[in-house]
Amino acid sequence: MACDASGGLLATAGADRNILVWDVDGGYCTHSFRGHQGVVTTVIFHPDPHCLLLFSGSDDATVRVWDLVAKKCISVLEKHFSSVTSLAVSENGWNLLSAGRDKVVNVWDLRDYHCRATIPTYEPLEAVCVLPSGSRLVSVMNQSRTLPETQKKSGAAPVYFLTVGERGIVRIWYSEGALCLYEQKSSDAIISSDKDDLKGGFVSAVLLPLAQGVLCVTADQRFFFYNLDESDEGKCDLKVSKRLIGYNEEIVDLKFLGDEEKFLAVATNLEQVRMYDLSSMTCVYELPGHTDIVLCLDTVVFSGHILLASGSKDHTVRIWDTESKSCICVAAGHMGAVGAVAFSKKAKNFFVSGSSDRTIKVWNFASIPDLGGISKSIKLSSQAAVAAHDKDINSVAVAPNDSLVCTGSQDRTARIWKLPDLVPILVLRGHKRGVWCVEFSPVDQCVMTASGDKTIKIWALSDGSCLKTFEGHTASVLRASFLTRGTQFVSSGADGLLKLWTIKSNECIATFDQHEDKIWAMAVGKKTEMLATGGSDSLVNLWHDCTATDEEEALLKEEEVALKDQELLNALADTDYVKAIQLAFELRRPYKLLNVFTELYSKGHAQDQVQKVIRELGKEELRLLLEYLREWNTKPKFSHVVQFVLFQLFNVLPPTEIIEVQGISQLLEGLIPYAQRHYSRLDRLMRSTFLLDYTLSSMSVLSPTETNLSSSNLLARTADPPHAQIDQFHQTHFPEPNLTPRQSLLDSGNTNSVEVTAPRAKKKRLSGSNSEKTTVAEVKIGDMEDAFDRPDVVDQSSSKKHKPASSKKRKPKALGNDSVKGSASGNAVTIALQV
Repeated sequence: MACDASGGLLATAGADRNILVWDVDGGYCTHSFRGHQGVVTTVIFHPDPHCLLLFSGSDDATVRVWDLVAKKCISVLEKHFSSVTSLAVSENGWNLLSAGRDKVVNVWDLRDYHCRATIPTYEPLEAVCVLPSGSRLVSVMNQSRTLPETQKKSGAAPVYFLTVGERGIVRIWYSEGALCLYEQKSSDAIISSDKDDLKGGFVSAVLLPLAQGVLCVTADQRFFFYNLDESDEGKCDLKVSKRLIGYNEEIVDLKFLGDEEKFLAVATNLEQVRMYDLSSMTCVYELPGHTDIVLCLDTVVFSGHILLASGSKDHTVRIWDTESKSCICVAAGHMGAVGAVAFSKKAKNFFVSGSSDRTIKVWNFASIPDLGGISKSIKLSSQAAVAAHDKDINSVAVAPNDSLVCTGSQDRTARIWKLPDLVPILVLRGHKRGVWCVEFSPVDQCVMTASGDKTIKIWALSDGSCLKTFEGHTASVLRASFLTRGTQFVSSGADGLLKLWTIKSNECIATFDQHEDKIWAMAVGKKTEMLATGGSDSLVNLWHDCTATDEEEALLKEEEVALKDQELLNALADTDYVKAIQLAFELRRPYKLLNVFTELYSKGHAQDQVQKVIRELGKEELRLLLEYLREWNTKPKFSHVVQFVLFQLFNVLPPTEIIEVQGISQLLEGLIPYAQRHYSRLDRLMRSTFLLDYTLSSMSVLSPTETNLSSSNLLARTADPPHAQIDQFHQTHFPEPNLTPRQSLLDSGNTNSVEVTAPRAKKKRLSGSNSEKTTVAEVKIGDMEDAFDRPDVVDQSSSKKHKPASSKKRKPKALGNDSVKGSASGNAVTIALQV
């Protein structure tokens, strides 16, 4: 893929043998070229924006020149014998350079497309870059090496270019005479030290801005930034100024370096140990030397030198001086992969190694006179060795006083040995799977083991008894290490979890999930207690103790909340309801907010203040308000406040703004059913008052002492259904149409035939809801109780004669309302109203 000088065109090519040119602004394809017989490996535009030419190289060993105006191939350049991997155009625009895996660079003249020169490089090439004639690289190279006179007199414009290939060496060339001006002495990219079996090399290179340096890329996603380094003798060299690691593969082990812990040593599925600067998390250098994968690391400060021990699958342990970046000691003697290594904690002049050959060995390097002056690595001999376990040894730990060493193995046991002769002392049995990690407590006489049975155990060194067992991981526990002077420890497992435990309470106080796969490596800083973890997901995570920071933030937050609470109380005292509502939203205090709305509702003229607050609410605060209203609306005693706020909300905000609230459909689904229930309850209560009005109006009509005015006033308060019932009552019991019920009774002369008593209403608590009160009024109406028996079913046109009241008890029917209950006993009728 390549972009032209103007930035408006983009060329892409691939395995389909097609070359497509795209308009970047329009996003459409402008050209489609097809002509190569193989995969198109590289494409470039001519650097001159007025020269509309496109060059392409393929694994069919040809270079094609395409004219963007004529939309056709104008030339095929055939000189290579293998894949063409890179193309470059000279500074003057009249020369084309092509590099391939046939170990040559061809220089083509773009005037007539003939090959001017073929430069052998003796290395399969992956990239070629043209160097500007005025760049610092070219000027320094010209000063360090004098060009022949015949080349200076040549009429052709010389070309300076740079090549990289599978050997991982940067070279700078002069086109006239195929002269190599510069060549690196050693490669920074190759992984294997065996020249016959190279596993690395550069796959691409590009010049940095102003040609101040070169950026080279390897196949395993490593980026090397080279800058020009001039020595006092006038010699120049390209030195790596920065490394970027794009992919680490599996992280096998980690260790902090030195007392200041500014660097982190990382062992991956490679033969090299990488050193990372913790301030920038960049790889500052690598330690090559092992011939197989590095499995374990340990570090110590000895005689002012920071030493690093690395165990590998090549059956050796190497001791590195991190200051000189060189290997000073090699311990060879194991018959299997070295999977565990541990330095002495007190004397710091020996280390113990454990291998898959089931043995542990003690190595002493105290006899080395001067660590800084070693130019060649020294071979060490073991002082003690013992066949320790029945299976592979996974972990080795040395006690703080250098008197004991503990080993953990796949045979499900951990063993304690006495140094320096490796005399067996204890066998710790109890795990059901292999032991992956062992570590001595820094303060107590105990040792901790982590196993594949998902548990961590702490054992007493006095008798080998198990003191505590910690369970919580869902997979094998791979690493465990003490923290905070032995009062806590941290563990990591194959479940990708990092857990923090308190030993005294046997509890896991925190769990962290930042890895997507097994956590194989974990390192704890002794000074800062910074934690580093790495695993199968190729990630290295750094953890810092934030307990003090969190406590300080919590204290500040509490102070801020206390101040706002006081402001809220002051606003309520000053009747500044707008500010009070805003503070209640900020503090997330729904109860305070409900009290403010209730007080505003009780005032009766606070609509403006509520509307002002609603207008200033954002989308999130509006959603929060609706959630609060939904919860309040479930309780009948708050329903009137909720309906008041909802009324103001729907009056102020348009529907288009309301539907933009997140989750508005669910909020309305929770509001509507309860609102309907509250309105139904109020409607039933309203209809229940009709019976009370009917009863009172009837009593005023039948009572001899009541006036017609009071009767008419009471009747006027009733609704149409009670009027109809009263008319039916009159027509049934008083056949004379021209007389009122009272006149009929008075004119009959038998005032004793109708006896109406209106005793004082007795309030009784009937069975039912606790929140409802029932008022019971007993009315004795003599022989006319049938009017209350069936007030809603009296048929005016019925020809049946009305039966007189009998002594038989009748069960009154309800007036179409569940809240009205009646009962009759003899001449007394009891009517119950729920209010």
